[in-house]
Amino acid sequence: MYSPSPKVMDLLLDAICVVDAEGNFVYVSAACERIFGYTRDELVGRSMLELIYPADLDATLKTAHEVMQGRQKNHFENRYVRKDGQLAHIMWSASWSEEEQLRVAVAHDITERKHTEAMQAAVYAISEAANRSEHLSALFQQIHRIIADLLPVSLFAIALRDGQDGELVFPYYVDQDGQDGEPERIETRRLCASVIEHAEPLLLTPDSLAEVRRQLLGDNPNPGNWLAVPLSSKEGSFGALVIHGSSELLRYNDKNKELLHFVSTQIASAIMRMQMQSRLQYLSHHDQLTGLPNRVLLYDRLEQALLRAQRTRTQIALLYLDLDKFKEVNDAFGHPVGDRLLQAVAERLKTCMRDADTVARIGGDEFLILLEQIQQAGHALTIAEKVRTTMNSPFEVDGLELEMIPSIGIALYPDHGEAQDALMQAADKAMYQAKRRGGNQSALAADPDTKN
Repeated sequence: MYSPSPKVMDLLLDAICVVDAEGNFVYVSAACERIFGYTRDELVGRSMLELIYPADLDATLKTAHEVMQGRQKNHFENRYVRKDGQLAHIMWSASWSEEEQLRVAVAHDITERKHTEAMQAAVYAISEAANRSEHLSALFQQIHRIIADLLPVSLFAIALRDGQDGELVFPYYVDQDGQDGEPERIETRRLCASVIEHAEPLLLTPDSLAEVRRQLLGDNPNPGNWLAVPLSSKEGSFGALVIHGSSELLRYNDKNKELLHFVSTQIASAIMRMQMQSRLQYLSHHDQLTGLPNRVLLYDRLEQALLRAQRTRTQIALLYLDLDKFKEVNDAFGHPVGDRLLQAVAERLKTCMRDADTVARIGGDEFLILLEQIQQAGHALTIAEKVRTTMNSPFEVDGLELEMIPSIGIALYPDHGEAQDALMQAADKAMYQAKRRGGNQSALAADPDTKN
């Protein structure tokens, strides 16, 4: 064994490593065991390349080649896999002895510093992502990339409790093959459910208690490493973030759990903020009672539909629907019954429409229906008749059988107007014409040049 003098080098906190031209250790100081977890006997004669974190291998080989060309290297950083499967961040200073054909390097352990920097960088990056991302899906992709830069990840998933029934849903899930969608691995669901229920992070490695692993992971023969953390608000845990590492050498540790748990608070805040923004955006464009688009969203879609119709030289139709005698229902049975009747009307109207059509509630008992790509007036009349007959079937609300008959006005672009306001007014006038005729019928708007 190569043995430099003096022995005082064994007292240094930094490790001294001497490597031959083939990359094999020929001497290591005592500090190497503290840094890398291997004894001297285990390291000497072994290739240093076997210990390097795979993602850092190319950069390390390039630097080693430069050192062997006679270039002094200071402050080069890379990562090594310790004997216990943890990552060690190392800063090297290295030089080449041409006479002895040896590389002599000093290794300074900067793992703790990197851990602190990683937490700070992750919090900043996630905060930036939350401000830049317009949708939760984009935010989750950013978070995935940020975490993958910190830890080895072969599976990344975010689970949220559905607000309606409390079911576990996965708005983001990517496995080691890059496939996304609902997770098929039952252990992913078990881990997320456990973390959400107990509101505590969970770390599972091959060294974890066998009974705990079996309870959560089942009989998976190669479960690897799992790390899951809760996503929490003041009201409690509403979701979980789970990662899986398939490497046999690299293992997650308490530091990784601390880091992921730390950034999970930022992730949870970002998710809640974006969900609130989405909710406010939804409420600003939808009727709160029926969930249908409101006047604002209808006008926006009508404007876009007019632009498309002008470009493609096609027709669109606007149906203005008013419920005859709705006021009598409110007066006789109260507003709660009237509200539930409007909700039932909205659901029934949606069944009459194509996916491309828009049904909107613009207030009270008035609804507007936007139909695109109408070939001729007869098509709009046919759909209006379908709506009328569908509405004629009695509604069952709170044990009551209520009849609701509509008056429908129809306006066509470009026959009855080329602008939003003109079409709206034409459809409104046609609706009142149908109402004056006794209701429960539809009426086509008059030609703009014709006096009513």
